[in-house]
Amino acid sequence: MQYDVVDLIMQDHREVERLFDELKNHPEKRPLLTPVICGLLVAHSRAEESEVYPVAKQEAGETDEVEHSQHEHAEAEQLLAKLLDCDYDSPQYDQMLAEVVEAITHHVQEEEKSVLPGMKTRLSDERRQELGEKFARVRAEHLGDIPGQASREELLAQARNLGLPNATSMSKSELQRELQKAAAE
Repeated sequence: MQYDVVDLIMQDHREVERLFDELKNHPEKRPLLTPVICGLLVAHSRAEESEVYPVAKQEAGETDEVEHSQHEHAEAEQLLAKLLDCDYDSPQYDQMLAEVVEAITHHVQEEEKSVLPGMKTRLSDERRQELGEKFARVRAEHLGDIPGQASREELLAQARNLGLPNATSMSKSELQRELQKAAAE
């Protein structure tokens, strides 16, 4: 079966919104659902960063939007790592969850307003289906990944999406530092 990458991304967005509602309204589910949503968001981000953003940048002309989205991914990953460190029944968890929800909701709204419509109009149906297959494959490979545990290659993809100069000559720790700086901007 073939799926349009834009449709797959939007399906993930709706699932994340559903999981946020569960986390907010059913605190007893937090021990189970917190790792699930973190794993889903990391897998979604890795698939976008490696397969979708380079194409959106090069073929759909979404350079500024991709760089901005990459900043938001870095920020979200830092927030998710902090959320995982909180006790599920603590006020800190509620505060971190609110920050994660706000950051992710903002990112989803922007992506659905700018990047995805640009891809829908500037890429052929066949190209979006090809990207859908790649997105689904990479997303599946990364389901369950922990925030903050990206490989050097994944960090390089993030750096390319941001347009960071000299990224290929940086060590993993240098890339992490640069990406953390970018997330803070």
